[in-house]
Amino acid sequence: MSRVIAVSNRVPAPDGAPAAGGLATALRSALQESGGLWFGWSGETVEGAVGEVSLREQDGISYATMDLNEADHHGYYEGYSNQILWPLFHNRVDLAVFERSAFDAYEIVNRQFAERLAPLLRPDDIIWVHDYHLIPLGEELRRLGCRQRIGFFLHTPFPPPELLVTLFNHKRLVHSLLFYDLVGFQAPEDLRSFRDYIVQELPDGEVAADGTVSAFGETTKSGVFPIGIDPDVFRDLAASPAAIRYRERVRKSLGGCDLILGVDRLDYSKGLLERMAAVEAAYERHPELRRRITFLQIASPSREDVPQYQALRHDLESAVGQINGRFADSEWSPVRYVSKTYGQERICGLYALGRVAIVTPLRDGMNLVAKEYVAAQTPDDPGVLVLSRFAGAAHQMDGAIIVNPYDRVEVGDAVHRALDMPLAERTERWRSLMKGLKENDLAAWRDGFLKALQAAGDEG
Repeated sequence: MSRVIAVSNRVPAPDGAPAAGGLATALRSALQESGGLWFGWSGETVEGAVGEVSLREQDGISYATMDLNEADHHGYYEGYSNQILWPLFHNRVDLAVFERSAFDAYEIVNRQFAERLAPLLRPDDIIWVHDYHLIPLGEELRRLGCRQRIGFFLHTPFPPPELLVTLFNHKRLVHSLLFYDLVGFQAPEDLRSFRDYIVQELPDGEVAADGTVSAFGETTKSGVFPIGIDPDVFRDLAASPAAIRYRERVRKSLGGCDLILGVDRLDYSKGLLERMAAVEAAYERHPELRRRITFLQIASPSREDVPQYQALRHDLESAVGQINGRFADSEWSPVRYVSKTYGQERICGLYALGRVAIVTPLRDGMNLVAKEYVAAQTPDDPGVLVLSRFAGAAHQMDGAIIVNPYDRVEVGDAVHRALDMPLAERTERWRSLMKGLKENDLAAWRDGFLKALQAAGDEG
């Protein structure tokens, strides 16, 4: 059996507890089955030259990590990855900082990854590279003579051609993708954007009917592989004693109000300001919701040193204050806002309590919060999911109320509709959503991609 080699920007601690149902869980399962290896950055930076790879083994998995030079990491991670690719891939060109020097560090780090990974490889390994930080890694491995099957999966969206061409080295970046045997995307529009770029921007670009993409004298397969969750994990977490205790404490604090819930990382792609405007619109247009509901927004801190994120936090806090200033009274607050990270049991307790979840990113590769919320619901009295049409999850979750997150009235009215939805309709929608979650779970995503990669490598 071929080993699976997972490569990601960061490697979780071998003895750490992964997020329930998350990427770490899926990859650890695949690596345990094959006696595989997980390679990536240690999380530590050093001054001067980068040292050797550190190897650890646990539960049949080898963990290989390397430190990064502090200056290189700054340019690679904070610069090119998160101040250029992240906003660009989420359709926020206005927030991108197009510093050419950052790409030099990006290439250096990807080359260092390849140079330290290559000696650890066996001829029949299957290499699975993850996310936008490591787009050039396949090309660097090929230059070192690696002939193993190498696949790449993008967890974020892929921008349409008219946005991608704003990047100063867009052809260079796309060229790197062609060195993989398989390139996978979350949603059909991401795959379409990739293929459109190939045929529109490259003179020799071609896309065959079987998904083979050709350009620059290279060929690769491409496809859609939407990531899932393990719904049983979230069901069990929501039913755990700790989750139930926390849920009941929060329920008592609501004073009889229904809980409307938002759970996100603090990021401009999540549509948090637009969501607050929608909540305000709901209270404006439907006065009967006042003192009937409370909206709780959890926004976990993220990239706190980046000016755009500092500004977002300030604006979000101002929006919360504005709504509470308009509608609150001495016994009720229309919005609760929390900027901290919660453990999975407490989050699942909140999921189970939430009568409505508002998941309205402006652009998102998938958004697993939408799936987690559904999985944590009580079957005999489920809540309702209000979901952005611009989340990858919308393609799989038509049992949700699908909305345009830019339309504050539409989202606000969707909350009102969800609250008044009859039990029979809520139950029917939930059953449909759960059926999809089970058919397209985390294992199906993992196995589907690796099977396609195996086939693509065999054909190559």
